[in-house]
Amino acid sequence: MKFTFDRDSMIKEISIAQEIISTKNVDSILSNVLLIAENNSLIIKATDIKVNFETKIPIMIEEEGTTTIFCDKFMSILSSLPSGEIEFIQDDIKVAIKPISKKVKFDLKSMASDKFPDFSSTENVPYFDIPADQFKEMINQTIFAISDDETRYFMNGVYFEKKDEMFNMVSTDGRRLAFISKPLCQGISDFNSVIVPPKILNIVLKRAPSEGTISVAIVEKMIYIKFGNYNFSSVLLDGQFPNYSRVIPENQQFSFELEKKDLSEALKRVALLVDQKARRVYFDLTPGRLLITSQESKIGTAKEEIPCRYDGEPITMAMNYMYIDEPIKVMDSERIKFEFTEAMKAVTLKTVPESDYFHIIMPMQME
Repeated sequence: MKFTFDRDSMIKEISIAQEIISTKNVDSILSNVLLIAENNSLIIKATDIKVNFETKIPIMIEEEGTTTIFCDKFMSILSSLPSGEIEFIQDDIKVAIKPISKKVKFDLKSMASDKFPDFSSTENVPYFDIPADQFKEMINQTIFAISDDETRYFMNGVYFEKKDEMFNMVSTDGRRLAFISKPLCQGISDFNSVIVPPKILNIVLKRAPSEGTISVAIVEKMIYIKFGNYNFSSVLLDGQFPNYSRVIPENQQFSFELEKKDLSEALKRVALLVDQKARRVYFDLTPGRLLITSQESKIGTAKEEIPCRYDGEPITMAMNYMYIDEPIKVMDSERIKFEFTEAMKAVTLKTVPESDYFHIIMPMQME
């Protein structure tokens, strides 16, 4: 096996493979990338068993072949070299990596490719297309609200649902909920609602372009996602996602509006003295004014007053400041609105004017 490749092209793909691979055990095949050189192309595969990655780049081949090499060290070698052409030569279990422009040579040991896990075929997978910017926005609006409690594994991912002609994504950790809905292209066949783990979604969010389309397929216990030369797949999470519609208030009596920037900056300052375990802040709401106060601690307390549009009775609510800060970072409006009924019932966070997404936050005990 012998071929020449462009260092910059290769490093781009191997960096994605590194994100997929979850082990750095040199003796494990799962620490390796699979390289298949044929027809002047190099197919690159990586997996952690649950998430698979495959791509293809052009190369100059002198001798076709297949092998696997330790991804972490391969990436370290590529990162140490300048841009330019690099030779890859396999002889038995030894792989030589030699840049054309430098008198340096690296020898790596390879592992037999027949030990590498097989990927399921995508030949007859029923893909449907979603505008890339919309798909990434949907991930952005939901992925931070996933539960990290492994005992509640059915909340450890984002819920994908086709409802009529709408595509919904929902996430919750039991104390907050994120929801977004977009229209699907006409004629897309039904698919069962599923729970998608965050690893593949984070990679799409980071690596997919914001133009064009992303192809998605949901088949039995797998999700398939492709864009450009990239093909990803992931095992879905088992379990029954909570009946999220029961959490969404049908109507709420009161609301207040304010500038998102004012709230974001005030939270940042008040959070300097917030207990990072409880993360509790108090919202004291009176007509025209919101006073945000950190819970008193051994260190001290902080408070900041900001203007808001509100004409109801005074009320105080205790909130986890992260449950407010995280959604407003991804909300794309200058003004936001909080809807509520009473101090201990669900609060709905929306854009002004209202968009196709919202966030629900459960208040905390006052203490």
